[in-house]
Amino acid sequence: MSPDSPLTICALVNAWPRLATTFIAQEFIGLEEHGVNLWLAALEDGGPVRHELHDRLRAPIHYIPEQPFKLRHELLRACIKFLISGSMPRALSLLRQELRSPKKRRAKLVTFARALVLASRIPREARLIYCHFLYPTGSIARYAAALTGLPLAASAHARDIFVRPDPELRRMLSTTEWVTTCNIPGAERLRHLAPEPERIHLIYHGLSLGRFPEEPPERGERDGTDPTSPVRLLSVGRAIEKKGFDILLEAFANLPPGLHWHWQHIGAGKLSDALKGEAGRLGLDGRITWSGARDQAFVIQAYRDSDLFLLPSRQATDGDQDGLPNVLMEAQTQALACLSTNFSAIPELIIDGETGVLVPPGDVEALAKALTELIRSPERRKAIGMAGYERVRRDFRADDGIAEIARLIRETAKLGRK
Repeated sequence: MSPDSPLTICALVNAWPRLATTFIAQEFIGLEEHGVNLWLAALEDGGPVRHELHDRLRAPIHYIPEQPFKLRHELLRACIKFLISGSMPRALSLLRQELRSPKKRRAKLVTFARALVLASRIPREARLIYCHFLYPTGSIARYAAALTGLPLAASAHARDIFVRPDPELRRMLSTTEWVTTCNIPGAERLRHLAPEPERIHLIYHGLSLGRFPEEPPERGERDGTDPTSPVRLLSVGRAIEKKGFDILLEAFANLPPGLHWHWQHIGAGKLSDALKGEAGRLGLDGRITWSGARDQAFVIQAYRDSDLFLLPSRQATDGDQDGLPNVLMEAQTQALACLSTNFSAIPELIIDGETGVLVPPGDVEALAKALTELIRSPERRKAIGMAGYERVRRDFRADDGIAEIARLIRETAKLGRK
């Protein structure tokens, strides 16, 4: 198969469109530019708010029903089809592995039924199943690959690596041709569990820089002394535990009373109401703007209008953690100084004291101290902002990573159906 010949793959995602996973939309658009045709399937609708990036994708979207048992005739036809093809025993063998544990048996059966629906709908010309996230999409893709005989590949990210139990990851990794991940801690965990560690590829998402203004904005000399011109603080991220926004609120409450600042949060999430309530309890209401979920254009303008970006990532109680948050890279494309934590893959992007500032995760005192120093020092913010700008534009471009994924896809597609 030549690099320029047309190639169709089935790409499976948890939700589409989804604001929190612009890196997936960016990658899919890049794959289309490399001549890969996508038959895109999603497990759910990501909601009404979408980025301009989503509209650039040419691939049609196919949603896999959440309640597949209602599609009795389609399920029956799928069962007959795969019984005749001889692939049903192979898929049932995988299902039996999962059913050895009595936990969530009905959910596992629903997953298998959704895979039957997906496998029956995948077009004949598809040469590969490629899923983003090892769970829950990976579970469905694994069955679908067994049913269709197509090779399986995956891209793993954060929660699907760090929260899933070892046996489940081992089973998934035993059936994939290769897996990419965007951070060193994730790659190390997967290589430890994979039967062939060399099939785990570290590929940073990076950014397609054409989506962002090239020239950084001119920022003022706000230093927290003028109540009419407070230092503008910004965070972009879901309101969930691993983002550490509750820690950030505590740090805000520990800032010197005469320091003038205003924080804007962009993002939605299950902890939104709890965070707003905590902000009120701490007396911070007048200093915070809760913007909710917004599109990319709004977010980019917020990067340009702000003085300091904050992302106090930490490990959640269930083990979930960030990999390498794209919002940090996005902020740095606009020369916005970043304050984050020396946790997970963040130090792979931010060199502490040079291209940003990192503090220990969950350390309110250290976060408040760093915040105070950076609010008071516009010159330091400018210096680390420009250093971050230069590094992210030099070392974290998406093009090379997307080209490598396209190469892996084409090589794997040569394997054909099993």
